[in-house]
This record gives sequence, C-alpha cells and structure tokens, in this order.
Amino acid sequence: MNRMYSPYRLWSVFRLLLSFYLLIKKKSRFFGVTPLPPQKLASTITMLGASFIKLAQVLATRNDFFDAQYLGALKTLHDDLPPMSKKEYERVMHRAFATLPFIRFNPTPIASASIGQVHEAWLDEETKVAVKLRREGIEKRVRADIRIVSFFNRIFRPLFSHTTRHSVESVIAEFSVMIVQECSMNQERANLEKFSHMYAASGVIFPVPYGQYCCDDALVMSYEQGWRFDDRESITASGIDIIPLIDKLVRFYTDQMLVKGYFHADPHPGNLLVTPEGQLVLLDFGMVKRVSNPTRIAIIELLRAANEQDYEAYVSASKRLGTVAYDAPTAELAEFTQRMFEIFANDALDSSSMQQLAFQVLEQTRNLPFKLPQEAIYILRVSAIIEGLGTTYIENFNGIKDILPILQRNIPRALGMKDSLLESIIDEIKHLPDDLHAARETLRRASRGELVVELSPLQLESIGQNVENAIRPIVVALMLGLGAMGAWMGGAQEVAYVLLGAAMMRLWYQ
Repeated sequence: MNRMYSPYRLWSVFRLLLSFYLLIKKKSRFFGVTPLPPQKLASTITMLGASFIKLAQVLATRNDFFDAQYLGALKTLHDDLPPMSKKEYERVMHRAFATLPFIRFNPTPIASASIGQVHEAWLDEETKVAVKLRREGIEKRVRADIRIVSFFNRIFRPLFSHTTRHSVESVIAEFSVMIVQECSMNQERANLEKFSHMYAASGVIFPVPYGQYCCDDALVMSYEQGWRFDDRESITASGIDIIPLIDKLVRFYTDQMLVKGYFHADPHPGNLLVTPEGQLVLLDFGMVKRVSNPTRIAIIELLRAANEQDYEAYVSASKRLGTVAYDAPTAELAEFTQRMFEIFANDALDSSSMQQLAFQVLEQTRNLPFKLPQEAIYILRVSAIIEGLGTTYIENFNGIKDILPILQRNIPRALGMKDSLLESIIDEIKHLPDDLHAARETLRRASRGELVVELSPLQLESIGQNVENAIRPIVVALMLGLGAMGAWMGGAQEVAYVLLGAAMMRLWYQ
C-alpha cells in the first residue's frame, strides 16, 4: 500500500482529528477515546508533516477552540524538519538545473522546512544567493493529505453545530488552497515580485529573485543576512533599538491589510530578520493573501469601534467581518468584548494573569456563535504572530494597549485620506462629479421603483440557516408520517402508531 495512505498514517490522522473534535466541543471522551495530551498532540502533528503542521498553525489562532495548555503546545510547532535524503536532493537538483549556474554550492541546507530547504550558493565571487529547493514529492503528499482530511471531515461533520462546522470547513478550505500554492516555487517567485513592486517604498528589504535560474523546483534569490526578529540577545548586544522596529512592523502590516489589501501571511520569526544596520528584512513569500474591500472596511470599522470603546459597534463590525454569526446576541457579545478589553488594557496584570482571566471569560462564552471565515483566518494568524513577536521585547505587550493605538493612527490612510487637508479637499473635489452622478441615478431609480436592495452573504447565510431550522422538523415529521403509512399498509399497525406519534411529537416540539 502507498505509505501516504498506510493504515498507521490513516489511524494517526483520525486520532488527531478526533482529538481536535473533542477539544473544540469541550468533550472529555468519545466512545471511550480521550483527546491526545498537549505534547503528544504536538508530536503527532510534527510526525504527520507539512500539511498538518500548517493546519495546526491555523487552528492555533482560535483561543475559543483550545485551552491554554493546548494553545501553548500548538504555538511551539514549527516546520523545521530533517533535510531531504541525498538521493532526493540529487533528483531535485538534476530536475531544477540542467547546467549548474553556480561557481560554488553548499549541499548542506542552512534551513529545512516542510515545503522546501534553503542552500547557500555563489553565482560569482561577489554574488551570494539563497537557493530554495522544493522537497521531492511534496505536492503529491500534500494533495494526499488534503484528501484524507476532507474524508474524515465528512465523517465528523454531522457532530458539529452549524457555526462550528462553518469555521472548521473554512479552515480546511483555506489550508487546502494555500498549501498547494506553497508547493510551487514559480508561485512564490510571482508573489515575491508583485509584493516587492507594491511595497517598494515601505523601507523593508525583500530578496531579489534571479528569474533566469528559477523553476517550479527551485527559487534563486539574493542572500539576505540578519538576525531573527526574536534573537533578543544579538539584537540588543548590537545596540539596535527594537521598539521603533516593532512600530514599523505594525505600520507595515497596517499598510498591507488596510490600505493596499495585499499581505504576507506568514511573518513568523524565521521569516523576519533584523540587519546590523537596524533594517527589517522579510522572507518566504509562499503565503501571500489578498483582503477583499468589504473585509478591509469591516476591519477598519472594528478598529474604530475598539478605539472608541463602542462595544456594540465592535460586535456589529465583527458580524460584517464574519467572525460572529449574523444573528448572534449583540448585547451579550458586547459585554463579553468589554470584559476582554478591560483585561488586556490592565497594566497591573502580568501576561500569565491576563491569559488566565481571558480563558475564564472564553470558557463562559464558549456556546456563543463565533466563526472563522476564510478571509479572517490569516488576518487573525498574522495578528497573533506579531503580538507574539512584541512580547519577546515588551512585558505585557498585547494588541489592545500596544498595537491598537498604532492602527488607529493609520485609519485615515486606510480610508484613503491624504497627508494634508488641502490634498484631501482637492481629492474630494475631483470625485464630486462622480458622486453627484451616482446620487442622481439613485433618485431616478427610486422614483421609477427600480431601486434594488442587496443582502450581504452573511445575511443570506443567516436567513438560509433559519429556513433550514424551520423546515427540518417538517421534513422529519413528513418522513415519519410516510413511514407510518407504509407500516399501516403492510399490516404493522403498532409500528404505524409509534411512527405517527413520533411525527406528531416532532411537529409539536419543533
């Protein structure tokens, strides 16, 4: 049997997904099976490899899914893996380079991740490059993993509520698309080129690809040197002030997510370097995402409401973002939001006390309909990673008291406002003819009775769910009634009476 579908691997995947199910549903066991303990869960994920590491990293953004111990274990996951075997390495090199363009090539990788491994090489005596090689057979393994996860998801699907099922399926759908894209070095090169062009004025350094040497198995780019962002000892010893760099990183991601709507979705410490000159370097462009305009606007409204401590407006924006079900109780969620803000804005609490109190609040609200739409997955992940980087240097660093003020200062830019009042007025005057035309067209359509009101996808989803909930008891009762009729016609009167009674009870207690 293909080892990608071996019985042991299938059992390990099933055991892992069953553990996720029990943890998400807050159940202690299922037919006598308990969830894997935190460290065993992490080691199983690492053993299963790239796909499951990426899936777990996405799930780790959900504080409401897992308690502190499990979140801690999931957040220790990294995709540093042993390098390819010599035989696999030689096959990839032969396929990638018909003729080696390098005067020197280090066969020992300097980094080895789940999708590829990176080597040092020299095009000439002065031009040092980084060569990222795609792992042999990784795309085939990833596609096999997606099929396995999708199969088991269909088995577990009926066990989840509509809201939780929606979140889990969003995670799987987003993870499936992104990890397949990560397996292509051509796609990563295209992402890098587009990103470098779009953010050329950001002040952040990006590698420069050498397109003539690149292919789907290899990405050749300039070699960028620096310390990992979380290497506090080296950065501090060099005399670099990290606080302005954290501010710059937050402003850079504000520009990506709220202004341009095109962002690097994997800024973990290994992908962020600090040069000896105190500049930021961003690496690894396998995961680059686009934020749709409605999502971007919802995030801006969310930040504005958070800054103004308008918790009902915050909940309303969360519904538009899709992280809360459209028909969720606003007052209850506003109270929950206020309590969370008060915890994280309290300078008297240390980080462990904050986390403990936050989990207590989350435990009390675990039945509220939180959701995880596809567009929000990587936004939440990026936010969590940046917050984690900040805590390396600043005690009690968190998104509410440290990141929110920076984001708030950048909201005018996100809304398209210019740097000066005069520029803003000139820009508004330029758009005035279009605005007047739009207003006149709206009045004309209203007078003709042709004005169309569109429902948002979230409203349609909520209506569809309500209709489904209303129809389900009727369908079940109808099926029971038909069964009763069949039993009566077959001479089984007692069975017919039971089925008919069940049908009536189902209608009565709908």
